[in-house]
Amino acid sequence: MLKKKKKVSNHDLKKRVCIGKIAGAHGVKGLVKIKPFCDDITLLNGKLFTDETTDKICEIEIKSNAGKHLLAKVMGITSREEAEKCKDMLYITRETLPETDDNNEFYVVDLIGLAVYENKEEIGIIATVENFGAGDLMEVKPQSGTAYYIPFQDDYIENIDLENKVITLQNIEHFKGE
Repeated sequence: MLKKKKKVSNHDLKKRVCIGKIAGAHGVKGLVKIKPFCDDITLLNGKLFTDETTDKICEIEIKSNAGKHLLAKVMGITSREEAEKCKDMLYITRETLPETDDNNEFYVVDLIGLAVYENKEEIGIIATVENFGAGDLMEVKPQSGTAYYIPFQDDYIENIDLENKVITLQNIEHFKGE
């Protein structure tokens, strides 16, 4: 997870961040396996939203670590059959995320929507940040043309200004699909 300490605006407080997914049932007593998407698994303990927009929540109690998954109890689920039906994504609000002291780390949610500049010219926005296994990639959606990916690496990032919602890129000519 990329992280950055910053002031959080009222608009950002409404953003939700996916921190895990209920991946399936475990055993016969209604436990579930959770695949965490966050470094701090304590964020998965307690009341969590089950989608990005509604107020639907579930309450999770982490029981143990099981390799790539966590074993947990979802309050109200007492059988394997009920647990098998539960495949929710798990979200928290942006304000719940811990702050860091490192100015070179960013939360992915803070990068999405930033205006992208190259050579002092606005060229598009960050549509999403993906990781297909070899590192984080920012998807740049240009003002016209096809979207393309830029590696989230110092070689291509000149500056990130979260307060003004701007990222300045460099050396990206060979990534553009023009």
